[in-house]
Amino acid sequence: MREIVMDTETTGFDADKDDRIVEIGGIELVNHLPTGRTYHVYINPERPMPKEAFEVHGLGDDFLRDKPKFAEIVQGFVDFIGDDARLVIHNASFDMKFLNAELRRAGRPTLPWSRALDTLALAREKFPGSPATLDALCRRFGVDNSNRQLHGALLDSELLAEVYLELIGGRQPDLVLDQPGRGAAAGVQSANTGPRAPRPQPLAPRLTDAEAAAHAEFVARLGETAVWARYGG
Repeated sequence: MREIVMDTETTGFDADKDDRIVEIGGIELVNHLPTGRTYHVYINPERPMPKEAFEVHGLGDDFLRDKPKFAEIVQGFVDFIGDDARLVIHNASFDMKFLNAELRRAGRPTLPWSRALDTLALAREKFPGSPATLDALCRRFGVDNSNRQLHGALLDSELLAEVYLELIGGRQPDLVLDQPGRGAAAGVQSANTGPRAPRPQPLAPRLTDAEAAAHAEFVARLGETAVWARYGG
């Protein structure tokens, strides 16, 4: 099962008017384990950045002026999320509304809401009455977010990936079940918990050199306690 844990930063709260996305970050999980593939892009919103939004994420007009417009990055974004990966998002209604507004402006099909898994709703269901912000969940699960001075789409995606795996019961691979009638009595499924033999040849990397260099530079700026270091990425 492929999932994309993702986050966006924007110029404000109103996707239906003139607020725009300025940053997208995403982490790929397969069977609830990070693969090392990430997506990260800054976007020129083609409008001034309000002071209130700048104070949240620190992305100002001077920084964003030479960044690509959404229409210029849309194909790479669509390619990364694919056709059917589940989109794991904290407060998914906000991000999905903005993503679909941008996709409509670019003349692209919108994302069905059924693809989104809202970790905010998941946390509220699991811990009713308790704070369910990303920072609060990091504290609950002991996820180190000490480098999070401002919001950032890729960093927040990394934090959310770890929080999400805790919300669903901890970071562990799914059990692989035998098919009925294969090595067991017909109609009985047994868990295959033994170690798997290594592949005869490693899989070819899917990460480009440019993506690897960009991610390494980003993680280096976070310092030695970066959450991504826990994944060995």
